[in-house]
Amino acid sequence: MGIIERMRLDGKKGFVTGGARGIGKCTATGFAEAGADVAIVDLDYETAVKTAAEIAEATGRKVIAIKCDVTDEADVQRMVDEVVEKLGGLDFCHANAGICINAPADEMTYQQWLKNMDVNINSVFLTDTIAGKYMLAHGGGSIINTASMSGHIVNVPQPQCAYNASKAAVIQLTKSLAVEWAKRGVRVNSISPGYIGTELVLAAPHLRALIDQWNAMAPMGRLGKPEELESICVYLAGDTSTFTTGSDFIVDGAFTCF
Repeated sequence: MGIIERMRLDGKKGFVTGGARGIGKCTATGFAEAGADVAIVDLDYETAVKTAAEIAEATGRKVIAIKCDVTDEADVQRMVDEVVEKLGGLDFCHANAGICINAPADEMTYQQWLKNMDVNINSVFLTDTIAGKYMLAHGGGSIINTASMSGHIVNVPQPQCAYNASKAAVIQLTKSLAVEWAKRGVRVNSISPGYIGTELVLAAPHLRALIDQWNAMAPMGRLGKPEELESICVYLAGDTSTFTTGSDFIVDGAFTCF
Protein backbone atom coordinates (compact mmCIF):
# COMPACT_ATOMS: atom_id res chain seq x y z
CA MET A 1 0.00 0.00 0.00
CA GLY A 2 1.40 3.38 -1.03
CA ILE A 3 1.65 6.53 1.03
CA ILE A 4 -1.47 8.09 -0.50
CA GLU A 5 -3.58 5.09 0.46
CA ARG A 6 -2.07 5.01 3.95
CA MET A 7 -2.91 8.69 4.42
CA ARG A 8 -6.60 7.97 4.08
CA LEU A 9 -8.96 7.83 7.08
CA ASP A 10 -11.39 5.22 5.78
CA GLY A 11 -13.34 3.66 8.63
CA LYS A 12 -12.26 6.22 11.22
CA LYS A 13 -14.67 8.25 13.33
CA GLY A 14 -14.04 11.64 14.88
CA PHE A 15 -15.32 15.05 15.85
CA VAL A 16 -14.30 18.69 15.57
CA THR A 17 -15.27 21.28 18.19
CA GLY A 18 -15.93 24.73 16.82
CA GLY A 19 -16.57 22.87 13.59
CA ALA A 20 -19.42 24.94 12.20
CA ARG A 21 -17.20 27.51 10.49
CA GLY A 22 -13.66 28.69 9.96
CA ILE A 23 -10.72 26.43 10.71
CA GLY A 24 -12.93 23.75 12.22
CA LYS A 25 -15.13 23.56 9.16
CA CYS A 26 -12.09 23.17 6.92
CA THR A 27 -10.46 20.44 8.99
CA ALA A 28 -13.77 18.58 9.26
CA THR A 29 -14.02 18.77 5.48
CA GLY A 30 -10.50 17.40 5.16
CA PHE A 31 -11.26 14.50 7.49
CA ALA A 32 -14.39 13.60 5.52
CA GLU A 33 -12.62 13.95 2.16
CA ALA A 34 -10.03 11.48 3.48
CA GLY A 35 -12.79 8.97 4.25
CA ALA A 36 -13.73 9.58 7.89
CA ASP A 37 -17.16 9.98 9.41
CA VAL A 38 -17.26 13.24 11.36
CA ALA A 39 -19.33 15.07 13.96
CA ILE A 40 -19.52 18.85 13.70
CA VAL A 41 -19.63 20.04 17.30
CA ASP A 42 -20.58 23.65 17.99
CA LEU A 43 -22.66 25.81 20.29
CA ASP A 44 -24.20 27.31 17.14
CA TYR A 45 -26.28 24.26 16.29
CA GLU A 46 -28.10 25.82 13.33
CA THR A 47 -24.85 26.58 11.50
CA ALA A 48 -23.42 23.19 12.52
CA VAL A 49 -26.38 21.45 10.87
CA LYS A 50 -25.83 23.41 7.65
CA THR A 51 -22.11 22.67 7.68
CA ALA A 52 -22.66 18.97 8.32
CA ALA A 53 -25.12 18.72 5.43
CA GLU A 54 -22.76 20.60 3.12
CA ILE A 55 -19.78 18.36 3.93
CA ALA A 56 -21.86 15.19 3.73
CA GLU A 57 -23.16 16.12 0.29
CA ALA A 58 -19.70 17.00 -0.98
CA THR A 59 -17.91 13.92 0.36
CA GLY A 60 -20.52 11.18 0.66
CA ARG A 61 -19.48 10.54 4.26
CA LYS A 62 -21.65 10.40 7.36
CA VAL A 63 -21.43 13.86 8.90
CA ILE A 64 -23.60 14.82 11.86
CA ALA A 65 -24.11 17.97 13.94
CA ILE A 66 -24.04 18.03 17.74
CA LYS A 67 -24.70 21.05 19.92
CA CYS A 68 -22.31 21.34 22.84
CA ASP A 69 -21.04 23.86 25.37
CA VAL A 70 -17.42 22.75 25.50
CA THR A 71 -16.88 24.58 28.81
CA ASP A 72 -19.44 22.35 30.55
CA GLU A 73 -18.10 19.00 31.73
CA ALA A 74 -21.42 17.19 31.63
CA ASP A 75 -22.20 18.52 28.17
CA VAL A 76 -18.83 17.42 26.81
CA GLN A 77 -19.37 13.94 28.24
CA ARG A 78 -22.81 13.82 26.63
CA MET A 79 -21.33 14.97 23.33
CA VAL A 80 -18.61 12.30 23.31
CA ASP A 81 -21.19 9.65 24.18
CA GLU A 82 -23.39 10.85 21.32
CA VAL A 83 -20.47 10.77 18.86
CA VAL A 84 -19.69 7.19 19.85
CA GLU A 85 -23.33 6.16 19.63
CA LYS A 86 -24.13 7.82 16.30
CA LEU A 87 -20.84 7.25 14.49
CA GLY A 88 -20.02 3.88 16.01
CA GLY A 89 -16.78 4.78 17.75
CA LEU A 90 -14.15 7.46 18.24
CA ASP A 91 -10.69 7.33 16.66
CA PHE A 92 -9.71 11.02 16.60
CA CYS A 93 -10.84 14.44 17.72
CA HIS A 94 -9.89 18.01 16.98
CA ALA A 95 -10.33 20.32 19.96
CA ASN A 96 -10.59 23.52 18.00
CA ALA A 97 -13.13 25.77 19.74
CA GLY A 98 -11.70 29.10 20.88
CA ILE A 99 -12.18 32.84 21.25
CA CYS A 100 -9.94 35.91 21.30
CA ILE A 101 -10.55 38.92 23.51
CA ASN A 102 -8.47 41.93 22.52
CA ALA A 103 -8.12 44.20 25.53
CA PRO A 104 -5.17 45.88 27.23
CA ALA A 105 -4.19 44.01 30.39
CA ASP A 106 -4.78 47.05 32.59
CA GLU A 107 -8.29 47.40 31.20
CA MET A 108 -9.27 43.74 30.89
CA THR A 109 -11.82 42.62 33.44
CA TYR A 110 -11.34 39.46 35.41
CA GLN A 111 -14.56 38.16 33.85
CA GLN A 112 -13.03 38.61 30.37
CA TRP A 113 -9.90 36.77 31.49
CA LEU A 114 -11.94 33.89 32.91
CA LYS A 115 -14.11 33.60 29.80
CA ASN A 116 -11.05 33.47 27.56
CA MET A 117 -9.42 30.78 29.71
CA ASP A 118 -12.64 28.80 30.03
CA VAL A 119 -13.12 28.54 26.27
CA ASN A 120 -9.49 28.32 25.17
CA ILE A 121 -7.84 26.01 27.71
CA ASN A 122 -10.42 24.60 30.14
CA SER A 123 -12.54 23.32 27.26
CA VAL A 124 -9.48 21.70 25.68
CA PHE A 125 -8.75 19.91 28.95
CA LEU A 126 -12.35 18.66 29.13
CA THR A 127 -12.45 17.60 25.49
CA ASP A 128 -9.07 15.89 25.59
CA THR A 129 -9.56 14.02 28.84
CA ILE A 130 -13.12 12.88 28.19
CA ALA A 131 -12.36 11.79 24.62
CA GLY A 132 -9.03 10.42 25.82
CA LYS A 133 -10.65 8.18 28.44
CA TYR A 134 -12.73 6.57 25.72
CA MET A 135 -9.69 6.12 23.47
CA LEU A 136 -7.59 4.69 26.31
CA ALA A 137 -10.28 2.11 26.97
CA HIS A 138 -10.77 1.22 23.29
CA GLY A 139 -7.34 0.69 21.82
CA GLY A 140 -6.06 4.22 21.30
CA GLY A 141 -6.63 7.24 19.13
CA SER A 142 -5.38 10.67 18.09
CA ILE A 143 -6.15 14.03 19.67
CA ILE A 144 -5.40 17.30 17.87
CA ASN A 145 -5.56 20.62 19.69
CA THR A 146 -5.69 24.05 18.10
CA ALA A 147 -3.08 26.23 19.77
CA SER A 148 -1.68 29.29 17.97
CA MET A 149 1.50 31.03 16.98
CA SER A 150 0.40 33.32 19.82
CA GLY A 151 1.54 30.57 22.18
CA HIS A 152 5.06 31.25 20.90
CA ILE A 153 5.15 35.03 20.34
CA VAL A 154 3.47 38.19 21.61
CA ASN A 155 1.28 39.58 18.85
CA VAL A 156 1.43 43.25 17.90
CA PRO A 157 -0.17 45.70 17.64
CA GLN A 158 -3.29 44.20 19.21
CA PRO A 159 -3.23 43.55 22.99
CA GLN A 160 -4.31 39.99 23.85
CA CYS A 161 -2.48 38.72 26.91
CA ALA A 162 -5.23 36.28 27.88
CA TYR A 163 -5.33 34.70 24.43
CA ASN A 164 -1.55 34.40 24.26
CA ALA A 165 -1.37 32.81 27.70
CA SER A 166 -4.21 30.39 26.96
CA LYS A 167 -2.64 29.19 23.72
CA ALA A 168 0.74 28.67 25.40
CA ALA A 169 -1.14 26.57 27.95
CA VAL A 170 -2.70 24.49 25.17
CA ILE A 171 0.77 23.63 23.86
CA GLN A 172 2.01 22.57 27.29
CA LEU A 173 -1.18 20.59 28.02
CA THR A 174 -0.69 18.82 24.69
CA LYS A 175 2.85 17.81 25.61
CA SER A 176 1.85 16.73 29.10
CA LEU A 177 -0.98 14.47 27.93
CA ALA A 178 1.20 13.07 25.16
CA VAL A 179 3.81 11.94 27.67
CA GLU A 180 1.22 10.50 30.06
CA TRP A 181 -0.49 8.48 27.33
CA ALA A 182 2.46 7.65 25.05
CA LYS A 183 2.59 3.97 26.08
CA ARG A 184 -1.19 3.61 26.11
CA GLY A 185 -1.95 4.24 22.45
CA VAL A 186 -3.33 7.77 22.57
CA ARG A 187 -1.35 10.43 20.71
CA VAL A 188 -1.79 14.14 21.42
CA ASN A 189 -0.49 16.90 19.15
CA SER A 190 -1.30 20.53 18.48
CA ILE A 191 -1.31 22.88 15.54
CA SER A 192 -0.31 26.53 15.89
CA PRO A 193 -1.82 28.52 13.03
CA GLY A 194 -0.66 31.99 12.16
CA TYR A 195 -3.10 34.64 10.99
CA ILE A 196 -5.76 32.77 9.04
CA GLY A 197 -8.22 34.44 6.70
CA THR A 198 -11.44 32.78 7.78
CA GLU A 199 -14.74 34.13 6.51
CA LEU A 200 -15.37 35.92 9.80
CA VAL A 201 -11.93 37.54 9.83
CA LEU A 202 -12.16 38.72 6.23
CA ALA A 203 -15.69 40.04 6.72
CA ALA A 204 -14.95 42.07 9.85
CA PRO A 205 -14.56 45.79 9.01
CA HIS A 206 -12.73 46.54 12.27
CA LEU A 207 -9.98 44.07 11.32
CA ARG A 208 -9.19 45.58 7.92
CA ALA A 209 -6.45 47.88 9.22
CA LEU A 210 -4.99 45.10 11.36
CA ILE A 211 -4.93 42.68 8.42
CA ASP A 212 -2.96 45.24 6.41
CA GLN A 213 -0.44 45.48 9.25
CA TRP A 214 -0.20 41.71 9.67
CA ASN A 215 0.38 41.24 5.95
CA ALA A 216 3.07 43.93 5.95
CA MET A 217 4.87 42.04 8.73
CA ALA A 218 4.43 38.59 7.20
CA PRO A 219 7.27 37.03 5.15
CA MET A 220 4.70 35.68 2.67
CA GLY A 221 2.77 38.94 2.67
CA ARG A 222 -0.62 37.37 3.19
CA LEU A 223 -2.96 35.59 5.57
CA GLY A 224 -3.11 31.82 5.59
CA LYS A 225 -6.11 30.04 4.15
CA PRO A 226 -8.16 27.74 6.41
CA GLU A 227 -7.76 24.88 3.94
CA GLU A 228 -3.98 25.15 4.33
CA LEU A 229 -4.44 23.51 7.73
CA GLU A 230 -6.29 20.46 6.43
CA SER A 231 -3.36 18.27 5.42
CA ILE A 232 -1.50 18.47 8.74
CA CYS A 233 -4.68 17.55 10.63
CA VAL A 234 -5.44 14.63 8.30
CA TYR A 235 -1.87 13.44 8.82
CA LEU A 236 -2.18 13.66 12.60
CA ALA A 237 -5.54 11.88 12.66
CA GLY A 238 -4.31 8.95 10.60
CA ASP A 239 -1.99 5.98 10.80
CA THR A 240 1.02 7.51 9.06
CA SER A 241 1.70 9.63 12.16
CA THR A 242 1.89 6.81 14.72
CA PHE A 243 5.32 7.98 15.99
CA THR A 244 4.20 11.60 16.20
CA THR A 245 3.01 12.74 19.62
CA GLY A 246 3.67 15.70 21.88
CA SER A 247 4.48 17.90 18.89
CA ASP A 248 3.26 21.38 18.04
CA PHE A 249 3.08 22.17 14.33
CA ILE A 250 3.46 25.86 13.52
CA VAL A 251 1.67 26.73 10.28
CA ASP A 252 2.23 30.45 9.95
CA GLY A 253 4.05 31.25 6.69
CA ALA A 254 7.28 31.82 8.66
CA PHE A 255 5.72 34.61 10.77
CA THR A 256 7.39 33.37 13.99
CA CYS A 257 10.83 32.95 12.41
CA PHE A 258 12.01 36.39 13.47
